[in-house]
Amino acid sequence: QNREVFIYYRFMTTSWIFRGTRTATTTLLACTTLLTKNSSEAFLAPSPIPVFSTSFHKSFTTTTTTSLQSSSSRQILRHPKLTPTIVNLISSTSLRMSSSETADAPKKRVLVPICDGSEEIETTCITDTLVRCGAEVVLASVHPDGNLKCKMSRGVNFLADMTISEASTQSWDLIALPGGMPGASHLAASAHLTSLLQNQISNKKLYGAICAAPAVALASQNMIKAAGATCYPAPAFRDALEGASDDKVVVQGNLVTSQGPGTALLFGLQLGEELFGKEVADKIAKEMLVER
Repeated sequence: QNREVFIYYRFMTTSWIFRGTRTATTTLLACTTLLTKNSSEAFLAPSPIPVFSTSFHKSFTTTTTTSLQSSSSRQILRHPKLTPTIVNLISSTSLRMSSSETADAPKKRVLVPICDGSEEIETTCITDTLVRCGAEVVLASVHPDGNLKCKMSRGVNFLADMTISEASTQSWDLIALPGGMPGASHLAASAHLTSLLQNQISNKKLYGAICAAPAVALASQNMIKAAGATCYPAPAFRDALEGASDDKVVVQGNLVTSQGPGTALLFGLQLGEELFGKEVADKIAKEMLVER
């Protein structure tokens, strides 16, 4: 075990020393050559793996991950000096480091306000889809008494992560409102949520609503600035919108609206596209078997 660990250590340090050479494959070749030439030294001098800095991890990850993708590199990894244990260590560590490097980047933060009577399919689709895209999604209860438990429109109980009062002190990349009645009315009645939405609009940050929420929670407070938004296709809701659209999902600048439970996945994916780009949204849609 000590012998293999030491060779792995040498592989890592050599990758670091040689980074910046012609290609990542060249780096791996140079490293393997060095291991071959110094095999006796490596076997005679076992050493524990040290703790590396984040900057080292990133440079090693970039080098190794790129190297492992080429056919010549895969041949190198079958070199007799690199035992299966070492190869597995290198491959698995590369993947872990690549994931951790992505995780180090600040996540997009999404607020989903809910209350008694909010629509559970829409709430779940928004939350699930955006988490898949890479967002941090927080459910906030708008109950005036601070109760985190919300009985949704069809009787399913949700437990929010925080109160809307707590959420009002934080910054959000997106605020997405589920529909449902009387849930949308409760959202409209929340002073904290109104303040947060006004802040999103003032700072040209993303906000969205689906089903009854565009009409009941946004239009009623003059938070839809242009004609053509969409909502649940009931006359009472459509009449509240100027030039209501029949489209399933509508994007108007930093506002995204949608129709209801059956369009909730498309709504979530569009929000994901606005936050992370079309490539990410299309990838998630394919994994979820959703046609866009």
